[in-house]
Amino acid sequence: MKANALITLLVLAMPLAAQDAKPAADGKAPAAKQELQPNQQAFLNLPEESRKDFIKHLTEANRLFGQQRVFETLEELDKATAIFKDSPEIHNLRGSCFVEMRAFDKALAEYEAAIKLSKDNPSIEFNIGEVYFVTKEWKKSLEIFEKVFKAIPADNLAMGRLVEFKILLCKKKLGMDEDVKKMTAKYDFMDDSPFYYFAQAVEAYDVKDQVKAEEWLGSARRVFSNPQVLAPWQDTLVEYGYIKSFYGEDLSAEGE
Repeated sequence: MKANALITLLVLAMPLAAQDAKPAADGKAPAAKQELQPNQQAFLNLPEESRKDFIKHLTEANRLFGQQRVFETLEELDKATAIFKDSPEIHNLRGSCFVEMRAFDKALAEYEAAIKLSKDNPSIEFNIGEVYFVTKEWKKSLEIFEKVFKAIPADNLAMGRLVEFKILLCKKKLGMDEDVKKMTAKYDFMDDSPFYYFAQAVEAYDVKDQVKAEEWLGSARRVFSNPQVLAPWQDTLVEYGYIKSFYGEDLSAEGE
């Protein structure tokens, strides 16, 4: 599972203090300040220099991870942890490093530590769903992706469609054929996402029509020429087992 498949939507450093109260919509009274979580307040209680060093190491860790320099990322995260350990961002990014290393048990433990510090965070929950997806725990993955889908803003079409596609694949493995059929027909070629083409490719793969599946994927590449747009969709097919894994292993659950 590649990093871009996870779409690790990291929060920017530790949240700073709540902003000054703003007027309510009716202009009558100021809105209440956002209540800080204990770990957020603890971060703000650190000396300013420590906070700056923490952010510096976390920013560098994100930069290194973007370059696939996983071990160097972990080193920077260790430096950040030495300053402040109760950061969901650290656990989330460390979990993504473990995913790159195929150490899924360790990744899940880090993501679960992150979600305890940032409850109901859809970015972290997405990563947990991905771990269950690639380890073939389809029911758990489905439950999480359905929750994440409800939390995705309507204007974040790219993320929403990708999560829907993963939901479709989970339901396919769970034998929810009627739901799968409805989801496959939900969008057409006019949609601003690769969903239609990849859903059609899935149907072709299911009937062992490799040529037709490749034709659908080729159509997706022509319509969506940016490789970064298609990368998480292609990685999903690898994770699911339709496409041979880079690691030489069959990730599908056929015969289970």
